[in-house]
Formats: sequence, C-alpha cells, structure tokens
Amino acid sequence: MTLKLHVITCSTRPGRVGPHIAQWFASLARQHSQFEVVLIDLDEFNLPVYNEPEHPVRQQYQHAHTKNWAASVNVADAYVFVTPEYNFGPPPSLLNALNYVYKEWNYKPAGIVSYGGVSGGLRSAQILKQTLTTLKIMPMVEAVAVQNVSALISENGQFTAGEYHISSAVTMLDELYKWAQALKTLR
Repeated sequence: MTLKLHVITCSTRPGRVGPHIAQWFASLARQHSQFEVVLIDLDEFNLPVYNEPEHPVRQQYQHAHTKNWAASVNVADAYVFVTPEYNFGPPPSLLNALNYVYKEWNYKPAGIVSYGGVSGGLRSAQILKQTLTTLKIMPMVEAVAVQNVSALISENGQFTAGEYHISSAVTMLDELYKWAQALKTLR
C-alpha cells in the first residue's frame, strides 16, 4: 500500500512564492516514488481564524471548512510543510490550520521546506517543529532551506533548485518514508 504525502503550501498571502517551491518539491517527491504525492494549498481551504465551538480533540466539527480540512489532513500518512518565515516564525495561516484539528495529525511524520532571505526560513522551521510535536507529529531533522528565494524564482514562476536543495530533499524524503512506515503502526 502506497503511503500518501501531502505537500502543503503554507502561505496564503497575495504574491507568494510558496506554490512554486511546492510544485518543485512535489515533482521531486514523485520521482522519489515512495509516496503518492498530493499538493495541498492552504489558500484553497479558506480557513477563517479558528472558529469551532468545540475543542478539536473532540472532532465535533460544526463548519464545512473544518470538515473539509479535517478530511484532507486525515488521509495523509506524512506531510511536508512549504513555509516562509514571517517575523522569525511560521505564517499565521499555517499556525491557524494546525490548530483546527488534532487527532488527524497524530502519529505522522513531517518534513519542512522553508524559504526566505538570508536565513532560508530556518527560524520559522525551528518554531514550527515545537508546534508540530504538540500535535504528536514527528518533525524530521532533515530539511530543505531555501535562502534568498526571490533570486531563485524566474519571471515565469519557475523555482530553480540548487544541487544542495535536491540532495537535502532526497535525504528528507528517505527519512520521511521510514518514519511514515513506522508511525502507521501506531494509528
């Protein structure tokens, strides 16, 4: 049975570059061939600031947007968060989406592809890892950091990965696959 990997574009703001990086990573993950890869864009779920009356651990969702999001999160065996750095942290859209559900995230691994300026989004990734562990998600040590991202996006929106991006991504995918197999036994 093929494991399902959701590659999640985390920024929802206009003019974002996340979808370009997510498309590159998803293509590489498909070539890796260990996962069924699905591109997920948080912008398409249009999640308002958390507005469910019940705690997410109860899974008694009232709103269609939450039910749709919960179903999407639930079917994945592993995640890769493609995330920028906003003020040294993850974007509010990602933190909001993480908070919407709980059990659907549990006992699954996650990789991070971060991007930004000089830091390559590393501060965002570090803070994100803390949040992920609270949701019983196992964040990978291996990651992809894209520094000076604007210089790597062409006029037509193509992300040009360096060899170090590719090798980092393959190493992360190898680890994600091991962890996804192991953690599936806990669900």
